[in-house]
Amino acid sequence: AAVKKFQWTNKLPETGMVDSATWLALGTLIEEDEPVPAPEVVNSIELPIAPALDVDAPPEVTATAWTSVDMATGGVLGEVGSHQRLPIASTTKVMTAYLVFELAHSQPAILDEMLTFSERADNTLGSTSGVRAGETLSVRELMYGLLLPSGNDAAVALAEHFGTRLQLATAGSVQDTADEAASASVSYEHFVAAMNRRAAELGMDDSHFTNPHGLPDDEHLSSAADLAILARAAWELPQLREVVRTRVRGAQVLGAEGYTRNLRWENTNRLLGQAGFSGMKTGTTNAAGACLIAVGKPADGASEVIVVVLGSASSAARYVDARNLFAWSWRQR
Repeated sequence: AAVKKFQWTNKLPETGMVDSATWLALGTLIEEDEPVPAPEVVNSIELPIAPALDVDAPPEVTATAWTSVDMATGGVLGEVGSHQRLPIASTTKVMTAYLVFELAHSQPAILDEMLTFSERADNTLGSTSGVRAGETLSVRELMYGLLLPSGNDAAVALAEHFGTRLQLATAGSVQDTADEAASASVSYEHFVAAMNRRAAELGMDDSHFTNPHGLPDDEHLSSAADLAILARAAWELPQLREVVRTRVRGAQVLGAEGYTRNLRWENTNRLLGQAGFSGMKTGTTNAAGACLIAVGKPADGASEVIVVVLGSASSAARYVDARNLFAWSWRQR
């Protein structure tokens, strides 16, 4: 009845239905405003004030977990969730490189050994060094292919090449040549076992490795605190430092048919383009988010600081997180 009365008043067909003409006649619907208190009431209200900004507090970051550590002393300057066990993506490769360069410290000739890529290495998913199955290059050059473009394929090739040798060294056997009696797949497993063994020796209690590259695996986990321990140990090896500081590297591979092919590797660590940063390793997967182990030294010449961020919101965010944490960490000493 009310609709028909409205329609009659507005000289519309009295259908009793709210059709388009009826809606148009209704005009713009206006919600009734909340009543406004009297001015003296509004003016008497005291709004709350948040505490003053704590300039000494760590910055807000997007990372799930982080830590900053004094390189010289190992002292922790700050951390959030640093012992949370998380996926770590290609920061794994610091351990892979550490095992090879640590072996090279006592056996320098291994860096000049020639390594031929297997089909398994070539077929590894994700970031790549670009070396193809059957192509050969020195271990020394492949370390750049591992750490600059973050070659998952290079990690597999190195594990196949050195795993059994590391196992034999642990068992106290003497190894005179690079040729292994065991298959490449067995050598690969020996290498992963060596990663876990060395992690335990370093006191990396939050860590468990299932591969040498960091591709997702539910049991492949570490923590920001453990990666700082690893970074501090790895930084003692001059040859590793030299590689992770390098921004661009050219290399040449030799094919089985006798051809040569040139490769160009660019470091994924964008902090290297800014003074004060010495490098280490990036890592990114959907599971891990954007990760970074970085080393930086303040302009005042104080000792270097290690910053580890895990699970940053994006590749760009990890660098913002890291820079802010470095700036804060340098002020703490």
